[in-house]
This record gives sequence, structure tokens and C-alpha cells, in this order.
Amino acid sequence: MLNFLYFSWLISIMSVGYSFYLIYIIMQQPDGNHKMKEIAAAIQAGSKAFLIRQYKTIAIVALVLLIAIWKFLGDVAAWGFLFGAFMSGLVGFLSMFASVRSNVRVAQAAEHGLKRAFDLSIKGGAVTGFLVVGLGLLSILVVYTFAGNDSLVHALLGLSFGSSLISVFARLGGGIYTKAADVGADLVGKVEAGIPEDDPRNPATIADNVGDNVGDCAGMAADLFETYVVTITAAILLSKMQFPGYDQGYILSIAGAGVLASLIGVMFIKLKGEKIMSALYKGLWASVAIAAVLFYFIADKFFVNNAIYSPLKIWGALLTGLFVSSLLMLVTDYYTSCSFKPVQNLAKASSTGHGTNIIEGLALSLESCILPTVIILAGIWVSYSFVGIYGVALASLGMLSIAGMIVAIDAYGPITDNAGGIAEMSDMPKDIRKTTDALDAVGNTTKAVTKGYAIGSAALASLTLFSLYNQEVQNLLQKSVVINFSEPEILIGLLLGGLLPYAFGSLAMRAVGKTAQSVVIEVRRQFKELPGIMEYKTKPDYGKCVDVVTKAALKEMVLPAILPVLVTVLVGFILGRTALMGVLIGSLVTGLFVAISMTTGGAAWDNAKKYIEKGNYGGKGSQAHAAAVTGDTVGDPYKDTAGPAINPMLKVINIVALLVVSLL
Repeated sequence: MLNFLYFSWLISIMSVGYSFYLIYIIMQQPDGNHKMKEIAAAIQAGSKAFLIRQYKTIAIVALVLLIAIWKFLGDVAAWGFLFGAFMSGLVGFLSMFASVRSNVRVAQAAEHGLKRAFDLSIKGGAVTGFLVVGLGLLSILVVYTFAGNDSLVHALLGLSFGSSLISVFARLGGGIYTKAADVGADLVGKVEAGIPEDDPRNPATIADNVGDNVGDCAGMAADLFETYVVTITAAILLSKMQFPGYDQGYILSIAGAGVLASLIGVMFIKLKGEKIMSALYKGLWASVAIAAVLFYFIADKFFVNNAIYSPLKIWGALLTGLFVSSLLMLVTDYYTSCSFKPVQNLAKASSTGHGTNIIEGLALSLESCILPTVIILAGIWVSYSFVGIYGVALASLGMLSIAGMIVAIDAYGPITDNAGGIAEMSDMPKDIRKTTDALDAVGNTTKAVTKGYAIGSAALASLTLFSLYNQEVQNLLQKSVVINFSEPEILIGLLLGGLLPYAFGSLAMRAVGKTAQSVVIEVRRQFKELPGIMEYKTKPDYGKCVDVVTKAALKEMVLPAILPVLVTVLVGFILGRTALMGVLIGSLVTGLFVAISMTTGGAAWDNAKKYIEKGNYGGKGSQAHAAAVTGDTVGDPYKDTAGPAINPMLKVINIVALLVVSLL
């Protein structure tokens, strides 16, 4: 099976190489006039400073965990943990580097029209997309090749835990930062001072643009890197149980085939007219089609002589994952795009006030759980019917196989958002801002679509990890384990697990609120003490706002990030393996619904505001717009902090449970 590994090594190196090639192409583009360069430099400096300080904070927690892992689980798990944490951090840092250098160049390219600006922005997004899958596959390959068969399980679990830990911190820290700065800037700038978004007079504007990069780019990259690594890990470990005599390299070839499909698919993204979303979807559907064909050849080659599962059943499970991911993206698009009724109805509700906006937004967020859940359940049923629980693992692998393309579409969003901010702050002509606004409006939808995709894949991956935990408990007890819901340990674990996403979400939301209060106080202070700001006579102290948000965000991210680790360990050691089983089930059930409702509802609130800003229901400055801004400030921490952070939280709980089960 060495040919499978050679193929995977080649594709992973190609993916990383393509990312660096795109960075080179982007850096050759003009980066605007002196004022644009000055604004871009401030965003770059703020983003770099935050990530460095964030990683220093994470390093303290990681060091404690590293020592504990080394002592109780051995050096292989510890090295895997360290490697996973490093690679996850590296992906986030490189993605941020590309994003903060693409934004100003996209703004400059907008002078030459929508097509040129779009082409450059998707190139910037593709850097992140192919770094995530390239370095993710490379990380798995390194561990798989050098860990040795006896140490492979602990090495892969250590790698997954390291990447998951960084992901939780990155999603929380970056999410708290970006939404606190955004909310603070909106509340004082738009609502109180009545100035436009990204107005250079707003002291929180640079902090807001920094937040787009550390939250929506670096945080998202670490999140999808973790999801990618954990999903492949779960598939390999379950495959080892199903086929103990086989080389599991074919799992890596499936991942490699998905990366290759995305590399080809990105070439299909061509803008015709002004149909931006259609152009992005062309690349996505091309990637899905190419991946489906490649999967058949891999399944046929590996399983042709297998007496248990036919190649067609394996292929069917992989295709199920592709269909589930495609359907989840379409449903999320329906609930969050300005082109459809849910967002339009939310905008209409804004015309009668703040209260009706909030009520309609909450109703939409709850309703948005229904169709995705039905799709995920159908995916579980169909994939299980093909090859049992192993089919669910293959379906999740099929979903994540095209992550390169999907992350590229997502990372396009913060680049276009920043480009619009730079255009506004540097007083570029209105037609330039019109171009960047068109790109940004689609970016809001693509970011929401990717979150729905990540949450769906997290649900399937968590289900696979739970089956691994259940199997490990049976191996330790040397008997079958039946989950009996009349046992108090199961019920206690079930309710504790169900509580976790709510407690986690509460901490994350409150962290944004507290940090935003600090921003509001600072912006009000500057408006009061520097009265020349509004007349452009005095320059705001952008650096002070950046520093305020950075300190508050790093302080607030620690408790919610370590909560899932602490609860899992304490339940395991105090109540035992059975109770921990309940925790895994309960957290998956409620976590799925909380995450979907938050991310979809938050994106709908954001786009309802943008729908009104296009001139509907009175446009900017109207009562409807004021109500929509209020809804957006509620939706911001929903969609960009608490909701998406539940995705890595679910994986952390499962991986920690797998790591400690032998010690209980």
C-alpha cells in the first residue's frame, strides 16, 4: 500500500506549495497609495501582536497539559500533542499573514473593476484553504509514517488533542476580539455618533479590521485544521478496528484525492457578470464531482478482494458525505443570504422596531436547526446502512475531503471585509466602495455556509469518536457495554454533557459583552476628550483600542477554553467511564443544535442589516436600520464566537475521553 502514501505525500506538498505560490502572486500586486499602506500596516501590526500574545497565553496552558500527558500517557502522546499544537498555530499564523496582505491589494484592484478584485480575493482565500488541508494531511502523514504501529493510536490522539486545544483558544480568543471590537465600534460609531461603518473617525475601526483577521481567518483556519485532522484520525483508528490486517494508508489517499479535487476545482472559479456566489459555487461543485470520481477508483483498488465490504458500499458511504456537505451548504445559504425569504422577513421585522427584530431573529435561529439536523440524520442512516459505524466515519471523511475548496470560499470573506474598510478609511471613490461592498455581502454568506459545514462534519466526527470510546471501554472491560439510561451515572453524565454547550456558550457570549463594554468606554472617552475627531482635525488613537481589546480578549478566553477539558477529566475520574459516555452523548446532542442556531441566526441578523443598507425599508439611518444594527450586535457573538467555538469543543471532549479512558 506504499503507493497510497506516496500519492498522499505528493498531494500534501503540492497543496502547501500552491499556497506559497499564491502568496508570491498576491505580493506582486500593487498595494495602493500611502494612506492605504498606512492603514494596512496598522491592521497587520495589530493582527501580528494579538496572535503572538495569544500564543504566549496558550503556551502556558499547553505546557501544563504537556507535562500531564507525558507523565500519564507517555512520550509518544506528548510529542503528538506538541506537534499538533505547533502545526495548528502555524496554519493560523500563515493564514493571517496572507489575509492582511491581500486586503489592501483587493481594495486597490477594485479600481480596475469587480472581476479583478474578485480574482485576487479568492486567491487570498485559497492560500488559507490549501494551507489547512496541505499542512493537515502532512501532519497526519508524519505521525502515520514515523510513529510505528504500536504507538500510532496515542500519537494520533495526541496530535488531535494538540490541534483541538489550539483551535478552541483560537476560535474563542479571535472570536471575542473580533466581535467585541465590531460591537463596540457599531454601538458608539453607528448608533451614537451616526457615522458609517469603517469611518476613519471611529477609534475602534482598526481594531474591528484586525478582528476580522484574527477571528474569521486565523481562528477559522485553526478550527478547520483541527476538524480535518480529527476526522482523518477517527477514520484511521476505526479502520484499524475493522481491518486489523490492512495498511490504513488508503484513508490518507482518500484525503489526498479530496485535496487534488479542490486544487482542480479552484480553477473553475471564474466570474461572469456580477454573479459572485455562482462563480464560487462552480468551483465547489467541480470539486465535489472530481472527488466523487477519484473516490471510486480508490475504493475499487483497495476493497476489490475484500470479503466483508464491496467497493460500491465504501464508495456509497464516501458519496454520502459529499452529498451531506453540499446540502448543508445550500440550506445555510437559504437561511443567511439576502436573496431568500428568511433574511428578507427579518429585515421586514426590523421596520417595526428593535424588539420585533430580536424576536424574528431568535425564531429564525431556532428554525434553522430543523433542515440541517434532518440532513445529518439522513446521512448517518444512509452511511450506516452501507458499512455500519465505519460508514459514518467514511461519510465524515468524505465531507472533509473538499475542505480546501470550502475554506478558500470562507477565507475570501474577511479579505473582502477588510478591503471595504480600507477603501472607506482611505477615502477611495464611492464606486470602489460599491465594488468592495458587493464582494463583502457575499463574504458574509460564505462565512456562514462554512460554519454550517464545519458543524455538520463535527457531528459526524464526534459520533465516530464516541464509537471509538465505546469500543475502547469494551476492550478494557473485556465484555460488551450496553448503555442503560436507567442507570444514574448515565443520566447524570447525559445531563452534564447536555449542559456543557450552554455553559460554554454563556461564557463566550458574556466574554464578548464584557470586552465590548471596554471598547465602548474607550471610544466614548476619545470622542469626549478629543473633540476634533469628528471634524477630521484630530486623529483617533487606534492603537489604544487595539490594546484594550487584546488584553480583554486574552483574559476572557481562558476559562471557556479549559472548561471542556476539566469537565471531561473530572467526570471520568469521579463518576467513571459510564458517566463519561453520557457526557459524550449529551454534549453532541445539544452542541449540534446550539451551534447551528447561533451561527445561522447570527449570519441572518448581519445580512438583514446589509439588506436594509441596500435601500430596503428606508435604508441607512432609518428606524429599520437602527433595529437591524441592534440585531447584528446580538448576532455577532452568536455567529463568530460562541457558535463556531462549540465545534472544536465537541472534539476536545471526545479526544480527552479517549486519552484518559485507560486511566479511569
